[in-house]
Amino acid sequence: MQYQLTVLGLGPGSMDYITMTAVERLKSGKKIILRTQKHPVVEELRALGISMESFDSLYEGAADFDQVYDAIVDRLFEMLQKEDVIYAVPGSPFVAENSVQKLIQRADEMKIAIVFVPGVSFIEAVLHVLKKDPIKGLKILDGLQLDCQIPDPDGDVLITQVYSSAVASDIKLKLMNYYPDETPVVIIRGAGIPGEERIQDCKLYELDRFGWMDYLTSVYIPKIEENTEKYYTMNNLIQIMAKLRNKDGCPWDRKQTHESLKQYLIEEAYEVLEAIEKEDSDLMVEELGDLLLQIVFHARIAEESGHFNMVDVLTGICRKLVYRHPHVFGSYRVNTDTAALQNWEEMKRKEKDEKSHTEGLKRVPKQLPALMRSYKVQGKAADAGFDWDNVEDAIDKIREELQELLEVYKTSETGKIVEELGDLIFAVVNVARFLKVNPELALKGTTEKFIERFAYIEEMARKNGKRLEDMTLQEMDDMWNMAKIHKNKKNDKKY
Repeated sequence: MQYQLTVLGLGPGSMDYITMTAVERLKSGKKIILRTQKHPVVEELRALGISMESFDSLYEGAADFDQVYDAIVDRLFEMLQKEDVIYAVPGSPFVAENSVQKLIQRADEMKIAIVFVPGVSFIEAVLHVLKKDPIKGLKILDGLQLDCQIPDPDGDVLITQVYSSAVASDIKLKLMNYYPDETPVVIIRGAGIPGEERIQDCKLYELDRFGWMDYLTSVYIPKIEENTEKYYTMNNLIQIMAKLRNKDGCPWDRKQTHESLKQYLIEEAYEVLEAIEKEDSDLMVEELGDLLLQIVFHARIAEESGHFNMVDVLTGICRKLVYRHPHVFGSYRVNTDTAALQNWEEMKRKEKDEKSHTEGLKRVPKQLPALMRSYKVQGKAADAGFDWDNVEDAIDKIREELQELLEVYKTSETGKIVEELGDLIFAVVNVARFLKVNPELALKGTTEKFIERFAYIEEMARKNGKRLEDMTLQEMDDMWNMAKIHKNKKNDKKY
């Protein structure tokens, strides 16, 4: 004989919200077990002569709620072997009730049907208290899951599961990543429960200052209006760019094309690098924003022509990251950064359907700075096994290429000179790769050093009443050597 499992909603906490069908089922005489008896209607139901048990004892000593809910599911199916069971939960079975979701999953696996008796959720009671219509947008979030559930300041937000002031403190800190500290919020406790309902208006920074918060507590955050201070999101940037590009927007922004914006994309990328080198966090925030603007700009232009939009860009990179990290998002595992990088390259070759190593070399963008491109090309060739055995062999190649340049540099064969000079530079890049030195950054550092030393000799010449143009090369070289000594002394003083 197959016994019947019924899942029933008790409403948010008042007999006004419990359905007549639910009361009739509870009076049926079948075994009734509550997820928790910490619910305002329980005593009133018992006063009607309804006998009920609860799973409250399972909460004691459990590591987390998931462990409790798994135990509840196990117990329910054990009981179902002997008799019909009614499992009663607060509110609605389908709102913020993870035990029911686990129960449905297990029942599906076991091919067992569940009868559901609907109940009014706490959300309806909260909306009644706030006198709000959610049709314009309401995002409901679990206060215990804000690490993965993202608030939306552009719409109303309801935070559930605010069990205590300690939980509220953690929620407050997470919300401050999306809202200013002075954002008005509403704390709602016991919505719809006569004698227990409590409403508190406060600022976000005050959220954890109320000791009466418990399992019946939620927090409501109204939409941040346009004329109010707010923290912006990616969606806001996309909307702002759309407004700049529309017919009533900015004439300069409307005029731009993919081609005209190329120079700005490069400039912004280099300005980010400069901010990183300066170790200036505020400047990094600004420059990363400028770089992100260029990406959104290009996406908007493409959307207007019907090619793609920013959602396609975000979807593409997310899919790529998941696909190329099977050691994170799949069952494959690696233990070192080298293995992770090798796996990344392997997945990339598979994704690009590369039939040969040459295809990988050709795929390195020609628009990269020449030093950077040669560095990447050599690295891909080395992955295929085309490489020197050691750095000494690579250094010997520099000597060989230098000798070939010396043989032609005094001739009129310009093409040959260019070729041999290119070969020499390419060989130097190879040594840099062996030494794990980025040649682009190395040359950049040397250029900055040259400027600093040149500034020193010019300043010394000025102090001596001379102009560089009037000095001999030997005099300038002597000052150059002095500049090196001066630089070393400055460095020594740092330690």
